[in-house]
Amino acid sequence: MIWHFADVFDTIASLAPDQIALINGDTHRSWRDYEDRSARLANALLAAGLKPDAKTAIYAHNSNAYLEAQYASFKARTVPINVNYRYVEHELTYLFDNGDVEAVFFDAKFAPRLAAIRDHLPKLKLFVQIDDGSGETLAGAQDFEALIATNAPLPRLDYGEDDIYMIYTGGTTGMPKGVMYRHGDLSAGIASALLGPEVVEPSPEMLVAVVQALKEAGAAPISLPACPLMHGTGMWIGAFFAHFAGGAVATISDEKFDPDAIWAFIERKRVNAVAIVGDAFAKPMLAALREAEARGQHYDLTSLKVIGSSGVMFSSEVKRGLLEYIDVEIRDSIGSTEGAMGGSVVSRSLPPVDTAKFAFNPTTKVFNDRDEEVQPGSDEIGMIANGGVVPVGYFKDPEKSAKTFRSIAGVRYSFPGDFAQVTADGTLVLLGRGSVCINTGGEKVFPEEVEEALKAHGDIWDALVVGVPDERFGERVVAVLSAKEGASVNEAALLDFARTRLAGYKMPRQLVFVETVQRAANGKADYKWAKEVALGSGA
Repeated sequence: MIWHFADVFDTIASLAPDQIALINGDTHRSWRDYEDRSARLANALLAAGLKPDAKTAIYAHNSNAYLEAQYASFKARTVPINVNYRYVEHELTYLFDNGDVEAVFFDAKFAPRLAAIRDHLPKLKLFVQIDDGSGETLAGAQDFEALIATNAPLPRLDYGEDDIYMIYTGGTTGMPKGVMYRHGDLSAGIASALLGPEVVEPSPEMLVAVVQALKEAGAAPISLPACPLMHGTGMWIGAFFAHFAGGAVATISDEKFDPDAIWAFIERKRVNAVAIVGDAFAKPMLAALREAEARGQHYDLTSLKVIGSSGVMFSSEVKRGLLEYIDVEIRDSIGSTEGAMGGSVVSRSLPPVDTAKFAFNPTTKVFNDRDEEVQPGSDEIGMIANGGVVPVGYFKDPEKSAKTFRSIAGVRYSFPGDFAQVTADGTLVLLGRGSVCINTGGEKVFPEEVEEALKAHGDIWDALVVGVPDERFGERVVAVLSAKEGASVNEAALLDFARTRLAGYKMPRQLVFVETVQRAANGKADYKWAKEVALGSGA
């Protein structure tokens, strides 16, 4: 076995073929079936003319099919591309074009959106439709199950550790950018996290031993990504960790987040680990437990051992609340698509103290603007540098790659733009992203994109968009606007207009109108002023 996702999964399928790998509703698939179905889909990709390194988009909600499509892409040595299912047409067109996408696996409900843009995507060779019960269809699309039935399994290819794994994340213009990793680096990094901090350099043999030990003990984990697989937290923490242990990934396909449904699913399927995105998920989940207690209902959550989180603030108060109900280990990671920085682990025996304080990863540093390490206890602010597993770069963006991924004293680091201080005891204190990016419920919103969508309306003269504190989502989007002279703006009509240009999570939750939007003399945005106005308005 080499460090390649397909080879890791193939090896596990041969070691534990009868163990459950996928759970969705009443459908359970073994590792044998997981590998076989994915191999048949991989053969369909090659039959459609895709070559190694071709890009295959996955445009779907959490499901067994999502993971099978990804595994098939790995087996065909193509590159699976995550698609945010909240994107509107022009965002989808950009992503598919920028990603050089040649094939797409999609839930049937998204057929109308694909139909609207397919003429603008000449590179697309294969459309594979997943039946989701919606009744929608796309002309010319192949059926997911039919491809499995009509294609023979693709034999193992000659996988390479230099094969590219890519995940799209938000870009500085508001459009996504592809973060590229070597299979060898990322898969070994996930194995290392599973094996524990004492393992400096994981070997395939170490991982095989863990899978075999868990199999013999009947202890292969069941993990539930409560957040979308289309994001790194859901896929890396929610899916890959369990799969690398030979365990199962359980999914709920409903787009609507229902905390009671999450707890009921954990109880019913005896889930051992759940992946969430900070307070955006944890607060309603805690509220659901309290409401259930008030009505005399008590979920049996004794199977749950780990709550993993990343992507947005996870407050100490909410962690303490959850620990009152569940005896679990809460693993809160700080990082980004471009790399991990650190984390905190709390439990009933090690209760949480302060929010936004984390232990460094061994390869994490904080550098000042002179590329000198920030000294513990100095109160100096520096930029976090992620070492260890560092991306190759951004897809088709060498300039941004050179700024974000660079070497200091011969060591390569990732600088996603997060600032921090280091306490005297060596604790990492996260201060936030140095840009004006808004993080709402784990989703990145870039102000300029929202501003341009609003300013496209005929009655709007200028606009600035900021994030203000929100109890549940961390931040919410607020727009500070000025109208054209003599115009009378209908707010409902303006929001309806913006919805045709923006995904739902990017929409402003409040509009604050002022006579003049303040800018610097050179025309640059004054976001500090805009945030003060937004907060002063009661937003």
